[in-house]
Amino acid sequence: MAELTFSQSERPNFVVPGLIALAVIGGGFGLLAWLTPHRVAEIAVTHVAAKQFHTVMPSGSMVVGEEQAEDDLYVLATVSIKDDLKLPLFLSDFTGTLTGPDGTETTASAIQKNDLAGLYVTFPALKPLASAPLLRETAIQPGQTAEGMVLLHFPVTQAAWDQRKSATVTIAFYHQGPITVDIPKQ
Repeated sequence: MAELTFSQSERPNFVVPGLIALAVIGGGFGLLAWLTPHRVAEIAVTHVAAKQFHTVMPSGSMVVGEEQAEDDLYVLATVSIKDDLKLPLFLSDFTGTLTGPDGTETTASAIQKNDLAGLYVTFPALKPLASAPLLRETAIQPGQTAEGMVLLHFPVTQAAWDQRKSATVTIAFYHQGPITVDIPKQ
């Protein structure tokens, strides 16, 4: 009869191959983090002009009441956007936020390209301040820069604009998160 042996074959040691696999995976993540830019785009407001209009609307009737007045402030901000990704950026929308001296926030969407001609007829003093608009649906190729005017309308006075706590413009993209940049005081 054969003798019974309870010896077992030697088990392979997986410590060294496991450490090598972890080093390769860690190196891959490190390379990905190093090659991927940390910013989607560089955005700067390069020029700002503001123009106030005070409009008085007569009621036409003594029964209805007195004349009504309205203050309109138009902010023309020239915005420059440089694509830092290796993918194109697609502009979706532009909004502005004004924080007044009393802390109240007013948000406005930028005026559409189709509305600019009518606005320049209504307020001809805006035309000399204007430049080529930055358009929604614009595609910015990797490494390229797009620049244009973003026209915002706030129902405040020039004094409220001059004494503001802050003003920002937000650029929304189709496939990236929005980026907000300050409109500098002049």
